[in-house]
Amino acid sequence: MATINTNFLKLQSNYLFADIARKVANFKDSNPDSRVISLGIGDVTRPLVPAVVEALHKAVDEMGDAAHFHGYGPEQGYAFLRDLIMENDYKARGVNLSPDEIFVSDGAKSDVGNFQELFAPDSIVAVTDPVYPVYVDSNAMAGRAGDMAGKQWNRLVYLPCVRANDFVPDFPKTRPDMIYLCYPNNPTGTVLSRAALQGWVDYARREGCVILYDSAYEAFIRDPDVPHSIYELEGAQEVAVEFRSFSKTAGFTGLRCAYTVVPKALQISDGKGGKTGLNALWNRRQCTKYNGCAYIVQRAAAAVYSQEGRSQIEGVIRGYQSNAALLSAAVKEMGLKVFGGVNAPYIWVSVPKGMDSWGFFDHLLQSAALVCTPGAGFGASGEGYVRLTAFGSPEDTEEAIRRMRQLR
Repeated sequence: MATINTNFLKLQSNYLFADIARKVANFKDSNPDSRVISLGIGDVTRPLVPAVVEALHKAVDEMGDAAHFHGYGPEQGYAFLRDLIMENDYKARGVNLSPDEIFVSDGAKSDVGNFQELFAPDSIVAVTDPVYPVYVDSNAMAGRAGDMAGKQWNRLVYLPCVRANDFVPDFPKTRPDMIYLCYPNNPTGTVLSRAALQGWVDYARREGCVILYDSAYEAFIRDPDVPHSIYELEGAQEVAVEFRSFSKTAGFTGLRCAYTVVPKALQISDGKGGKTGLNALWNRRQCTKYNGCAYIVQRAAAAVYSQEGRSQIEGVIRGYQSNAALLSAAVKEMGLKVFGGVNAPYIWVSVPKGMDSWGFFDHLLQSAALVCTPGAGFGASGEGYVRLTAFGSPEDTEEAIRRMRQLR
């Protein structure tokens, strides 16, 4: 009889979002006349901008013309998009990369989850706490997480991000092989300064670690002291892989396009006393397991870099940033501590005294028909907080704020 990969059996069910959905459904059944507003949604709500839609239509027309039809594309992405990414996202910030260090895909979540395949099964993994669950679960599936001991995996190295350290993780006492960093951070909305991130790059160079850097929310950065790319820092190309996405930048959550940067300078042990480059290995992996992002989607992504596309998308981002500022102010009026929400679409809110994160979730739902995300679902250090997001419509945001003010 075939045997299952037993690491999958160790995974906990996705209780966070399942429990949220169940609680919201029960509330709606009991309160059919109440309109529930979600402040916990991680999806965008604004439509694709006109420049992107126009590019999509044009690409669809090409696909209907035998002279311009595109079948299988390059697994690494079309040159027209890789060149635009290189010029606009990196060279414009003083970062020197070549197009063959950029790999276009159908989502940063897929790439973040898949990249761990390149590392040895016994590699030591460090994650921030609270944490985006994909970093943990993908390594648990590979057997690196060990077993659950209480609320944490016993082979993972946890890097608490809490008020006591200003949400800046301290260097671990146990040296990891892989370090997952996400900035601007999901779920806390906090950031690392240039100096703080340089410290992590220096640590990785000194200790022989690889940083897996998720910068999916870089479009929301306002502070000039916060780097948009880890490669703005000295030595980062020797130790870091960067994951980027068009999902929150340009509303591609339903269109699916992202890219991963794997510098050729990044090498790790081959297990035989030598070194091997991750760029060639990731290319080999993608050629075997991936057939490339759709042509029409890549043409749409290219439109993001046009003059019209940039202007239109900046307007959408400003709208979400305005939502974040308004929500942060309203929560502060309730007497609660607020973190994030300035350089990120996420707002990390401390719950009232006497409540835990699920208790505050229930309070908002039952008293105001508002939905947040309990921080406990993101890890042990998330207890005592809830996550709000700025991705709602302006109208829903204003209504949510009105309801919050009535709670005081």
